[in-house]
Amino acid sequence: MTERLYYTDSFLSEFEARVDAVSNDAVTLNRSAFYPTSGGQVFDTGWLEADSARMRVKEVVEDEQTGDVLHIVEGRGPALRPGSVVRGLIDAERRLDHMQQHSGQHVLSAAFERLYSFATVSFHMGEESCTIDLATDAVTAKQLEAAEMLANQIIAEDRPVEIRFATPDEARAMGVRKIPPAERDKLRLIDVRDFDLNACGGTHVRSTGQIGGLLVRKTEKVKQGVRVEFVCGRRAVRIARRDFETLTEAAAVFSTHIWEVPQQVRKSLDEIKVAQKAQHRLLEEVAELQAQRMLQTAEERGGRKIAVQFFPDRDLNFIKMLAQKLTKSGTVVALLACGGAQPSLVFAQTAGLANDMGALMKQTVQQLGTRGGGNRDMAQGGVLDAASAEKALGQAASVIGLTNDAST
Repeated sequence: MTERLYYTDSFLSEFEARVDAVSNDAVTLNRSAFYPTSGGQVFDTGWLEADSARMRVKEVVEDEQTGDVLHIVEGRGPALRPGSVVRGLIDAERRLDHMQQHSGQHVLSAAFERLYSFATVSFHMGEESCTIDLATDAVTAKQLEAAEMLANQIIAEDRPVEIRFATPDEARAMGVRKIPPAERDKLRLIDVRDFDLNACGGTHVRSTGQIGGLLVRKTEKVKQGVRVEFVCGRRAVRIARRDFETLTEAAAVFSTHIWEVPQQVRKSLDEIKVAQKAQHRLLEEVAELQAQRMLQTAEERGGRKIAVQFFPDRDLNFIKMLAQKLTKSGTVVALLACGGAQPSLVFAQTAGLANDMGALMKQTVQQLGTRGGGNRDMAQGGVLDAASAEKALGQAASVIGLTNDAST
C-alpha cells in the first residue's frame, strides 16, 4: 500500500520515492504526495523525475483493492522501472486551489449544519466550481446568505485547521460530523478549531484564513435534496471578476448602473412580449388577407379548392397560420412551403375531407430524405432547400389532384 505523504502535510510539493511497479502508463510508488481522485476531490497533477528524464503526471487514481496510488504518466521512459528512485513534484498552484475549495467546503457544510441542521450528503469539486448536496427540501435566499456569512466569518478569524487521527469509536465520542461507512482502524480527521470536526482523506489548508474567502453561487433542486454551488479563494476572485465584467458590459448596453441591470432586463423582456403580441396580431391579419387572396384564385376540383403556394421569405410559423386560415374558410386543401433559414412544408385540409395529410407528408419527406409527420388534417416536414420545396409542392399537388379526381 502506498504511503500517503499528504496525510500529514498537504503543503508538501516535492518528495523522493521508490518505484514499486510499472504497468503500461501507470506507475506505483512506495510513497507519494500526489492526491488521487476520491471523496469528491479531483486528483493532483505534476511530474516525476528520474535520471534527468521528466515525465508529466496527468492523472492520479486509487487502486481500491490494494490501496496503492497509481500515477498515470505521459511518455514513460526506461528510467521508470521497479526499484528506481524518482523525485515527485506536485503542481503547487493546482494543489492550493484544491485545498482552498475542500477546506471551504468543510466550513460551509458546518455552517449549514450549525445554523439549520442541513447535513451534507455529497461533495463534488469541478474545474470551475464546487457543489455540496444538502439533505433538505429547500434553502431560502436568507439561509444561503447567513451560511455564507458565517463561513466567511470563520475564514476571517483564521482558525487553525489541524490533522488528527482516531479510531471510529474515538471519533464518535469526539462528535465527528460524519463517520465514513467503511471499516477502518484509524480515521483521519480534519479539525477546524471549535467549529468543525470531520473525517476526511483530502488535502487541506493549515488555517481557515488560507481559504481566502467563500462565495455561494446558486442552488438547484436535485434528487437527494438541494445542490449548492460555491467557489473559494482565487477561484472566487476570478469568478467575481468575470461576473463584474459581464455585469459592467450588460450595464453599458442598457446605459445604466450594474445594480439596475436586472430591472432593465425585466423591462426589456416585458417590452419584447408586448411587441411579440403586436407582431402576432399583424401576422394574423396578413395571413387572413393572404388566405382570402389565395382562395379567390385557387383551383377547384370536386367541390373543394386546392391552394398551393411557395413563400421564399416566410417561415414555418407563418405558413402554419396561413394553413389554418385557409382550411377554416371553406372546403380547402392547402399545400404550402416556405424558404428562409429553415425551409419547410405544411399540408392541411378542412376537417372531414377524404385525403390523409399525414400520409402524404410522410411519402413526400421519404422521397426528399428529410423528416416530418402529422395527423390526417395537418402535417409538416422539412426540406433541403427552396428548389426541393417547390418541387415537393408540385408532386403533392399532383397526388391530391389524382385523389380528388378519383373521388368525384
